[in-house]
Amino acid sequence: MSRFYTEHGIKKGTAPGSLIFVGKQKMHKPHIRLIRYRDNEFEENEIPEVDDIFEQVESSYKHWINIDGVHDSTVIEKIGNHLKLDSLLLEDILDTSQRPKCESYDDHLYIVLRMIHYDERHDVTISEQFSLILGQHYLITFQEIQGDILDSVRDRLRKGKTMIRQRTMDYLAYALVDTIVDHYIFAIEKFGDKIEVIDRQVLTNPKKEILERINFLKREINYLRKAIRPVRELIIQLEKSDFIKKSTIPFLKDLQDHVTHATEAIETYRELLSDQLNVYHTSMSNKLNDILRILTIYSVIFIPLTFLAGIYGMNFKYFPELEYRYAYPVFWGFLVLISLTMIYYFKRKKWL
Repeated sequence: MSRFYTEHGIKKGTAPGSLIFVGKQKMHKPHIRLIRYRDNEFEENEIPEVDDIFEQVESSYKHWINIDGVHDSTVIEKIGNHLKLDSLLLEDILDTSQRPKCESYDDHLYIVLRMIHYDERHDVTISEQFSLILGQHYLITFQEIQGDILDSVRDRLRKGKTMIRQRTMDYLAYALVDTIVDHYIFAIEKFGDKIEVIDRQVLTNPKKEILERINFLKREINYLRKAIRPVRELIIQLEKSDFIKKSTIPFLKDLQDHVTHATEAIETYRELLSDQLNVYHTSMSNKLNDILRILTIYSVIFIPLTFLAGIYGMNFKYFPELEYRYAYPVFWGFLVLISLTMIYYFKRKKWL
């Protein structure tokens, strides 16, 4: 499956709003976790079945429902039926190739973006689609796999000493998106360090391995760019939404600055990689030119020597020099003199 585009052949000819999973199944069975809290109370439970979720939902609590594994359309459909969600929204949750966006409905807000984690062991970025539905007293998140980068937010909720419990659900949504954006910046910084190392190597020791490394980093940076660039527009739409309280808007403005910083860093590194690629090809061309110059000089030196050797290598009987006693050393001396004269001339012209 393409990393930049997911195959949609399975949906060919289906009606809009058809609940068909598009992507690669990464879990055997969906995993549901419910976090329920208010100012001085906190509960965190595993929910065995999707039908049990809303039995524990009370208007006096704030609820964060996290669902790992979006391949089961039945689970998504049951949640949609209970909350009366639009079928097109449910279709977007099941399609794991969605572009980051923010959509407002009458009683809820829908956000989708890429969650990116940098795998230091394999030196690649791992991403999954992250969908979020924000309501008045609930927040539902959908992920492709179990395990994520949001444990810091869960710890803040568990401790209860930060403002996250006292604030409304829109602030929790901001905290989740902010954590995801922070990992964007972390991944960019990691690749930035590697790009700067190559920047030195490509000047001092341009090898084939360097070219392969540059092409690999270009693919990773382009993948990050595709995932991050639309997030800036998402934040702008989020600020304008009626679901966002005025007290949360300053945090979103700060988040927008972070996304802008990440986007500008990506563009800078893309340009740097393009420059490195040009420098690599220029260095290789210069090396080839140096080799060709040396070979040309050797060829030019040996052309007159070959000419003389060809003349005296002919099988004619009468050569005046053949009877001369010192003809052979004189011939060699003449060859050496021609060679040294030409080398001296090339050095004066700074061709050597």
